[in-house]
Amino acid sequence: KQTLLPLLKEEVSSFIFPCKPAVQRPERQHMVMELLRCIPLLLFLIFVCGLDHFIFTVLSVIQNHSFIEYSYQASHHLSVNVMGTSLMAQLLRGTIGALNTSFESEMETSNLVCLPRPSGMTRQQYLNTCLPLGLLALLCLAQVYPFRLRRAIAAFYFPKREKARVLFLYNKLLRQRKNFLHLQRGRVARQARQPPELGTVLLRWCHRRWPWLRRCLRQKCTLCGTPETPQHQPCPNPDCFALYCESCW
Repeated sequence: KQTLLPLLKEEVSSFIFPCKPAVQRPERQHMVMELLRCIPLLLFLIFVCGLDHFIFTVLSVIQNHSFIEYSYQASHHLSVNVMGTSLMAQLLRGTIGALNTSFESEMETSNLVCLPRPSGMTRQQYLNTCLPLGLLALLCLAQVYPFRLRRAIAAFYFPKREKARVLFLYNKLLRQRKNFLHLQRGRVARQARQPPELGTVLLRWCHRRWPWLRRCLRQKCTLCGTPETPQHQPCPNPDCFALYCESCW
């Protein structure tokens, strides 16, 4: 409950608020890790699609530039002429004349049957291939919202464990805040011991000389560094020029 333990600005970033629609810092770290696990799948998919396109291009070049067509033509004429009018000539003309032949042949062939016939993937096929990976990436982005229900489900079934978790978290925050204040006090004390820089001295002098310049030359909180607002509290020590926001004060 914020009424029981208001969180500081440094503590808000380490908690997950279920009602906030934006992805918060702890969830963002887990989401980035899940997205990084998708990178090997994406690289493998790009390699496979690139290899498919390369093989299709090579086979298309072979199909378009390796076509060879053969044309074969042949003619044969055999004619035996026997001259004379004798009986032997007539007999030869009757027997050898049967050998007279004449034919022509023409044949055309090609290597079309041996050439590859590649078929490239369409855009729809590429889209269907990349769609599962896209859905996986969307699930990595959207899984932060169902994960917020884990605490509510565990609190519903184990109310005593939920109460112990809340008390443990409350005490842990108190210890962390006590240590945080101790460390910040030491840091501010070390910063106060150091001699001020020339710009800081000039800024203080301008604030004293012309108070209306405070609107233009705003200071920052000594602890968290937030710009100066009317709610900021100056240190009551007149020799100290430290300025604190409302939560740090």
